[in-house]
Amino acid sequence: MMKNKIAMIGAGSWGTALALLLARKGLPVVLWDRDVDHIHQLAQDRENKRYQPGHGFPDVLDVTGNLAEAVDGAECVVMVVPSHGYRAVYRQLYPLLKEDALVVSAVKGIEIDSGLTMTGVMWEENSTPKRLHLGVLSGPSFAAEVADRQPTAVTVSFADAEAAETVQRLFSTDYFRVYTSDDVVGLEISGAMKNVIAIAAGICDGLGYGLNTRAALMTRGLAEITRMGVALGGQPQTFAGLGGMGDLVLTCTGNLSRNRTVGLKLGSGLTLEQALSEMKMVAEGVKTTKSCYALAQQLQVEMPILEQVHQVLYHDKKCEDAVRELFQRNLKKESR
Repeated sequence: MMKNKIAMIGAGSWGTALALLLARKGLPVVLWDRDVDHIHQLAQDRENKRYQPGHGFPDVLDVTGNLAEAVDGAECVVMVVPSHGYRAVYRQLYPLLKEDALVVSAVKGIEIDSGLTMTGVMWEENSTPKRLHLGVLSGPSFAAEVADRQPTAVTVSFADAEAAETVQRLFSTDYFRVYTSDDVVGLEISGAMKNVIAIAAGICDGLGYGLNTRAALMTRGLAEITRMGVALGGQPQTFAGLGGMGDLVLTCTGNLSRNRTVGLKLGSGLTLEQALSEMKMVAEGVKTTKSCYALAQQLQVEMPILEQVHQVLYHDKKCEDAVRELFQRNLKKESR
C-alpha cells in the first residue's frame, strides 16, 4: 500500500468524496483548492459544509491552498477540477510532480478549444522529459453516495497495467469496488458524452415524456457515444461497461444528476441562463456539448442527439422541436 501522501486537486463535491474515501482508509491525503476562502472554511470546520455536509474530516486529511505544498512528495495526484480550468491548473502542477508519479484524472469533460480529453491535455502540457503515469477514474459514482459509503463500482484505466493495478488497490474499499482497463480514451469519451445524453434525458422528462422515451434516448445515446469513442481509438467493449452504459444509466435516471437537472429545467421552460443560475455545482455537460459537437464535426461522426442538444443549448431551439426532428429523421436499420 502506498505510504506517501495523496494529493487531491479540487475540493468540490467529487474531490471531497474521494479524499474522504482515501483518508478513511488511514491514507494521508492533502485536499487543495484555488479558492482560499473555501480552504480556510474547510480548515476551520474540518468538514466541507458547502458540498459534503455531515462528513467530518479524518485526522489524516489536510487542506491547503498552496499547490506546491499539496503535491510535495505525493506519489499519487488526483485531478478533480472542472474541465474548462483543467489545463491552467495542470500547467502549474506539472513542474511540481515527482518522477514516476501517478496522475489520475477524475474529471468527465472535453476541452472546448482543443477537443482533447483530460489525459490528452496533460500529455500536451508535459513540456519537459519526466516519467509520469497518466490515467483516468470513471464510472457510475454520485459523489454524495460515495461520501455516504454506498456500494459503488468504477473503473480505472492506464496504458500501463501495473499503474492501473496500483490505483485499483489504492481506491478499493469494502464499499468502493475498482476494476482496471487499458482503454483510457474510451473511458474518457464515455464519461464526457454521457453528460450530454443526460441533459437530453432531463429535457424529455421535463417535457413530460415517459419511460419509453427515456429508454430509447439512452439506447441511441449509447450508440452515439460508442461511435465517437471508436472513431478516437476506443475499444467497443468499454462502452458496455461501468464507464459507458453504467454511468449513462446513472446520469440519465438519477435525481442527483446535475446534467439531468439542467435538462429538466430546460424542458420545463427555463432558459439555459435561468437553469444554470439555480445551480450551485458545475454541470459539465453544458460545456462538453460544445466541445463534443465540434469534435464530432471534425471526425465526421453522425451524432443526432448531440446535435439537437447543441441546438437547444446554444441556438435557443425549442425542446419540443428538437425531439420532433429526431423522430422525423430518415428511417434506417438499427446499428451502432
